[in-house]
Amino acid sequence: MKRHITLLWSLRSPCNLGCPYCYFGTIEEHRVKAPAQAGQLSHLSRADLSVKEVFAFARTLGDSAVGRVFLAGGEPLIWPPLIDLIAVLKAAEIEVVVCTNGIPLNRPDVVDGLLSYGVEAVSVSLDSADPGYNDRWRPSRNGMDGWDQVITGIRALVERRAERVHPRIGLYSVVTRLNIPQVVEVAKLAANLGCDYYVPQPVALERTHRFHDELSLRPEDVVPLREAFAELYESGFSLSLPRSTFPGQVVSTILHETGTVADCFGGHRLRFVQPDGSVWDCPSSLKIAETPQGRRRTIKGRNAAELFPAVAGCGAACGLFSRDCVNMWPLMDAVAISDTSEGPR
Repeated sequence: MKRHITLLWSLRSPCNLGCPYCYFGTIEEHRVKAPAQAGQLSHLSRADLSVKEVFAFARTLGDSAVGRVFLAGGEPLIWPPLIDLIAVLKAAEIEVVVCTNGIPLNRPDVVDGLLSYGVEAVSVSLDSADPGYNDRWRPSRNGMDGWDQVITGIRALVERRAERVHPRIGLYSVVTRLNIPQVVEVAKLAANLGCDYYVPQPVALERTHRFHDELSLRPEDVVPLREAFAELYESGFSLSLPRSTFPGQVVSTILHETGTVADCFGGHRLRFVQPDGSVWDCPSSLKIAETPQGRRRTIKGRNAAELFPAVAGCGAACGLFSRDCVNMWPLMDAVAISDTSEGPR
């Protein structure tokens, strides 16, 4: 069986950061008004699957068409059973990428677990080479952790990895209209830290979001953004980057709210699983909103081979391509897994 399906598994809801632009929303706003729309996420974690339910499903993945799993959150590395779950996935010969804010990497037991089971990659979120900017928009819930701890966590992982090929280590950075110059600065930081790849991703906020006007990229930001991307791809940093078509995709979502993509991988080679076990074609809020009741599924009590049959043929055209899903392209191009990007290495 060909295992061409990628699972983006938003494993748990809790997080040790309180980023105001998080796609989970914020605890503060959800305490006032709980999410009611299908597929809407929340850090309150009132509906997260039990440990037993998560592992029961994970043990069926080895007999399915799923060949790669991105473990995300919330913050997956603060969930105690996470390393044991990785062991289950690796025993099934599944490629594993852990998506983290980096702070838990300061714990030796976490780093040792990632290394001992041979995860393919660790993607760390960091939005700026400027600690002040980063910690303003990525504040910790304990009021103490932040940029410094992310950097020491990355250094700990790089040092313990030593000469091993895996895990590949990379930075993901949320790009807003306030930090466009940081597109290159974060890449420089990543290279200096010994990282292997870097993905700058545009912030995606609803028009009703309280920070939409302040942070969302606008048409007048296109020129400086193009210049920043051009400098990045010409920099010569020893980093894998998204394909050279990625900047154009980002710009297209700034100039047009939606577009059409032929042979889209969403629902074809990609599936998105939320902490409550619900399964969607992709993380796009537009796609989730249009999913009819009859097509809504869950991993709870289900077998992965039944939920995710082998891929055959091409995906369908999707007219909902937006800033909400543009960041799936680097994920599906496996920038984190191997040096296949068109950027310099």
